[in-house]
Amino acid sequence: MLIKRFLNLPDLLSKKSHFLLGPRQTGKTSLIRSTLPDCRNYNLLDFGTFLRLNQNPSCIREELKHYRGVVVIDEIQKLPGLLDEVQILIEEQKLHFLLTGSSARKLRRSGVNLLGGRARTIRMHPLTSFELGDQCSAPLKNRTS
Repeated sequence: MLIKRFLNLPDLLSKKSHFLLGPRQTGKTSLIRSTLPDCRNYNLLDFGTFLRLNQNPSCIREELKHYRGVVVIDEIQKLPGLLDEVQILIEEQKLHFLLTGSSARKLRRSGVNLLGGRARTIRMHPLTSFELGDQCSAPLKNRTS
């Protein structure tokens, strides 16, 4: 069952690129699949995609030359050098990116280009009580002390 999140990705991405960062298993990828089904998606957990972009990061510029939609790069911390290409695409083609990852610390520690104001950061936390609604207040059955 997919619980509706209060994060409106299409609205946010209509204005600017964003980093979507948060712990593993908080639903980042599920949220993207349900709210941005038609976006161009690069999943860096896919070994073929990772290898291709790692060997030639500039190939993403060629692939997106005529693209005008939102671009998602999932698990950007696996290939932080790709952020230079993202910056070029933001500046030259005015593309909007959603860059996801679970390790903001790893990105900052590696001293990479964090897009200097070209992208905002959103932190995605586990579900909130507002998102859980009635499920949050349901009594616990068979609770033992």
